[in-house]
Amino acid sequence: MSQYQPAQAPSVDELIERCLAGDQHAWEQIVRLHWRKVFNVAYKFVGRHDEAEDLTQDIFLKIFKSLSTFDRRANFQTWLISVSRNLCIDHYRSVRKERETIDRDVDPGDLMPVSVEVSPYAALEARDRVAMLREAMTSLPDTLRTAVLLRDIQELTYQEIADQLRLPEGTVKSRINRGRTELARQIKRLKDQHDELARNAARAAESRRAE
Repeated sequence: MSQYQPAQAPSVDELIERCLAGDQHAWEQIVRLHWRKVFNVAYKFVGRHDEAEDLTQDIFLKIFKSLSTFDRRANFQTWLISVSRNLCIDHYRSVRKERETIDRDVDPGDLMPVSVEVSPYAALEARDRVAMLREAMTSLPDTLRTAVLLRDIQELTYQEIADQLRLPEGTVKSRINRGRTELARQIKRLKDQHDELARNAARAAESRRAE
């Protein structure tokens, strides 16, 4: 009788080939084999377990979409880690840019009542900013507006917001980031409109003086 030999595990090249042919099980094997390595890269960038898991999922999604670009002559694990690091760097830059945008264009203090101790001009300017911010907030979809208000105005934690909205924490973070980005875009649009109206008024006044 021939001695039983267990079937050999498929090579990475075989799994990639099957995956590109539409074999979902092959992709699941690739993810299972390399999840921990990618997670470790993500964790070094974000420093939090939940954020690292969300980032790892995003990385594998992007790797799946670019799998056909992998040069089979290269080492797959080396390529995987290199792509993961580059995506983590992109994520870090994106998050930093969003935070700088929200810090620069959206001041949660603008929603607070104007202090009675400020000058009339400063009070008027502050009221204009409040009006602009509130108008920009109304332009957001309800889901994004609620997420931004709970986080940036009520200052709830991600977990508290997730519990209140009965959503996964990753979904909450995504809505907050999208809401902040859209809010900053709307504020810029309103500022541009305001500046254009001011320029037109100034030109009209200058024209009347010249008559």
